[in-house]
Amino acid sequence: MKKYKLTWKDLSLNDFKVYFFSLFKAFIPKSKIKNLDQLEEFIQTKSAWVSQVTLYSYLKTRMGTRYVLHFDNDEFMKSVNEAKWNIYAVALQDLTFFTFSYLKNNFNFEYTGKSKEIFLKILDNETTNNMPLDIIDKTKKVFDERLQSINWNEYSNDIPFNQSALSLYEWAPIAEELKSLDRKIVLNSVILKWDIIKKEFKERIQF
Repeated sequence: MKKYKLTWKDLSLNDFKVYFFSLFKAFIPKSKIKNLDQLEEFIQTKSAWVSQVTLYSYLKTRMGTRYVLHFDNDEFMKSVNEAKWNIYAVALQDLTFFTFSYLKNNFNFEYTGKSKEIFLKILDNETTNNMPLDIIDKTKKVFDERLQSINWNEYSNDIPFNQSALSLYEWAPIAEELKSLDRKIVLNSVILKWDIIKKEFKERIQF
């Protein structure tokens, strides 16, 4: 994946429609989460929101605001798409583990094995959205590795979203000499977005 010094001209209007729509959706009042189907929807939609908002916000910050939204760089957009899916894959893992750990610790929910079932179902559904199969295969393996060592009693109270924060820093298609200056800001931006999701989850969950 190539790294770029960016301008606004490198992104399409459609990409920012996705970005701004995801921002808007985050503030629409939501119903309570009372079953696994609703939990699955929460994990999928919120992982996508955090992934898109943090990635596009970072790109926006680095590109500045004096250029109109216009896209004519296929190579760059390929890198953005690759970054988007890779960050989303890790976000799904983090939020799946967090929600099931929280349920176990606060609602005596013992069926943590359902976490893998939901995770795999979300990935299967994403094939219709053209999530690359190599990324799907890779994240399934990583999920299994993390699942083997997870401590359900501690995960939700530890640093549950550290991996997805690091994935934004790793995959954002920004020139390394610029990105190295942004590490703390990038990581904090992801954690702050996850704080919003954690608060919403705790308010909506009614298992």
